[in-house]
Amino acid sequence: MSSLSSRRRRRLRRGGDVRPSADWAGLPIDALLSVLHKLDPMELMMGGAGRVCRSWRRAVRDEPVLWRRIDTRFRKGHRCQIDEDTAKEAVRRGSRRCEAFCGEDATDHFLLFLAEHAPTLKSLRLIFSDRISNEGLLKAINKFPVLEELELSRCKHVFGKVYKFIGIACPHLKSFRLSCLHSYRSEAAKYNKDEEAIAISTMSALRSLQLLGSELTNKGLTAILDNCTRLEYLDIRHCFNICFDTALRAKCARIKMMKLPHDSTADYDLEIGIPILRRSKTICRDYALWKFGT
Repeated sequence: MSSLSSRRRRRLRRGGDVRPSADWAGLPIDALLSVLHKLDPMELMMGGAGRVCRSWRRAVRDEPVLWRRIDTRFRKGHRCQIDEDTAKEAVRRGSRRCEAFCGEDATDHFLLFLAEHAPTLKSLRLIFSDRISNEGLLKAINKFPVLEELELSRCKHVFGKVYKFIGIACPHLKSFRLSCLHSYRSEAAKYNKDEEAIAISTMSALRSLQLLGSELTNKGLTAILDNCTRLEYLDIRHCFNICFDTALRAKCARIKMMKLPHDSTADYDLEIGIPILRRSKTICRDYALWKFGT
């Protein structure tokens, strides 16, 4: 008895009494799923939760509701990073019911796998995925007919008119995010800086649009405003080729929430590079406005 009491006292000194594992193992399934939903997705994917007891292991393996939202992004404090095979297993466990996927360093091969195994996907966020190409995206995007949210930030091999086909394939798309590491400012450039913006203007159901660091000009922004008539949120920070004249200001007046080219990026969740400048008095003035606010 004294030995048992001493062990109990040691547990209390370490921060409180500890329930026997049998209590956790005997939780009703609804209560167990509620607990597991509160865990970091990393714990589910890396198997930590499944080592608690047999009932937890079964739930993690067999309950698709736990895998409706999958986030494989790297997290500070975790030694391991989710690889493609682990991400695929998480998608499989969703039993074709996965509704949201967010990940980094995805590939064309994985994107096609996701399209086959998550036909009801509503949210797709791909970040820092240099191994996704225009061709791979075009093959997969037609298999996401109910997609409502899409992000393709820092995917440097996805560009140009491909966004037009996204607009056609995903008629229910309400939110689109696209950001570049660096913004470019050059009046002398001969290439079409509005090709992507005009392609994005086919996403007519958009309510929210972020084009951080885009090279679009007034022409491209006008096309978006004219065709995306339901737009309520517009983020064009670091889009330094836009000049707000009277006509453009009038078109933007209906937007409920708008972030302008020189607005702060302190609340943005990815790294932002400084603008890449061409030698011109106008550009130097814009850089001074961005850097010093004068």
